[in-house]
Amino acid sequence: MSYAASAALQAAVYQRLRASDALDVLVGDAIYDAVPPGTVTGTFVSLGPEDTRDASDATGDGAEHDFVVSVVTDAAGFQTAKAVAGAVSDALVDAALVLARGRLVGLWFLRARARRVDAGETRRIDLTFRARVEA
Repeated sequence: MSYAASAALQAAVYQRLRASDALDVLVGDAIYDAVPPGTVTGTFVSLGPEDTRDASDATGDGAEHDFVVSVVTDAAGFQTAKAVAGAVSDALVDAALVLARGRLVGLWFLRARARRVDAGETRRIDLTFRARVEA
């Protein structure tokens, strides 16, 4: 197994989301690798946790990265959050990302979890994707 391509994968995902015209319309530049300190209002997208496991085979080192992209909004209802989550999914599923290190074999949507947080004041959707990377 190699975790060596993890930073390159994260950078490529971030750049892909920033380059999405649909996300630009919906959230502008509110796409974060690290959410700014303090209270962030409006709607934003944030890169989240990642779990990685060995996916090496006879051809070489590899890893499967399950990573979360979160959509958070203080807009009423889930409509805004779901529109943004759909744009995130459209930007990433089957994307041909070019990594600075390693090679992306595939990128798939795994699941999503939508919920109210902060005493129901905020809506949050956590989308989990799986990326298969060869070192």
